[in-house]
Amino acid sequence: MITLHALTKIFPGGVHALDDIHLTIADGEFFALLGPSGCGKTTLLRTIAGLETPTRGTVHIDDRNVTDLSPGQRDVAMVFQDYAIFPHMDVTANIAYPLRIRKVPRAERVTKAADVAARLSLTDLLHRRPAELSGGQQQRVALARAIACHPTAFLFDEPLSNLDARLRLEARTFLKRLQRELAVTTVFVTHDQAEALALADRIAVMSDGRMIQVAAPAEIFHRPATTFVASFIGSTPMNLLPARATPAALHVAGATLPLPGPLPGGVHDDDTLTYGVRPEYMTLSPTERPDAFPGVISVLENLGTHTLVTLETPGPHIQLVVPEGEEPPLGTPAWATPRRALLYRDDTLLTTV
Repeated sequence: MITLHALTKIFPGGVHALDDIHLTIADGEFFALLGPSGCGKTTLLRTIAGLETPTRGTVHIDDRNVTDLSPGQRDVAMVFQDYAIFPHMDVTANIAYPLRIRKVPRAERVTKAADVAARLSLTDLLHRRPAELSGGQQQRVALARAIACHPTAFLFDEPLSNLDARLRLEARTFLKRLQRELAVTTVFVTHDQAEALALADRIAVMSDGRMIQVAAPAEIFHRPATTFVASFIGSTPMNLLPARATPAALHVAGATLPLPGPLPGGVHDDDTLTYGVRPEYMTLSPTERPDAFPGVISVLENLGTHTLVTLETPGPHIQLVVPEGEEPPLGTPAWATPRRALLYRDDTLLTTV
């Protein structure tokens, strides 16, 4: 179990990379740190690893306070974005290097390296050097090196970002299966929300050194706590539309929608809210409806089995997804009916609709 208490990191110049982080990661959990570049996720990972010293706060691994311990004393293994495998060593030597540092006898570490390599389908590559390996093979060598020393936790800093799209998908599936088999606590840094949703048991969405929401992937996707999380999560961004609330209805992008019941805090005339609806949760119709957003089809983007449709309205444009073969012609009028939506007040989730 990894426990962070009041963790703060201030770099010279007063830059708050981490701002009072409180977090507990369960034993055996696959935990993702997700956010845009510069949000503090890599700094947090490096602080857990001992590569950065916190300005304030503590790091506990199980019952040990490791805040002041060196990386080698924390019993964690880190896989970097560029893999950081030694170019002058073959695969066997790279995998066995942590065991060499621990002064494990040569014969034993070669045997362990071969065992780990077999689990990751690297047996035929044991005598090759990194320059002779593909990106995916180098990634597996870095994973094998991390596994070889049987750490209490894995720390991954965007380990899939250097792979092409198809190999990244294969590596993602492999990594999740491997973590389940090993049952080792894993902290995974990524800016790719699809990776986080697919891999993690829980996700922390970060911004400006703070954790905005910590929850299971389904909760993050269906009930983002703020408009920032809502706009960041999803393969196609959520539509965030200004809404005017009255005691009788919601007025959004030319549509009049029924209120979902009493709203927390009540409703006042001309109460300004934000109406969030994902492109996947709307239905397109050529027929006018009072509870649908009116507009004109302006852009069609082929996604393979689906098409992303942009609907130009008198206000902000709206995007929705339709099945392959059901694309409307460009320039035609259409109405988009929301099936599931969220209401935000002051950028904070108010209720579902």
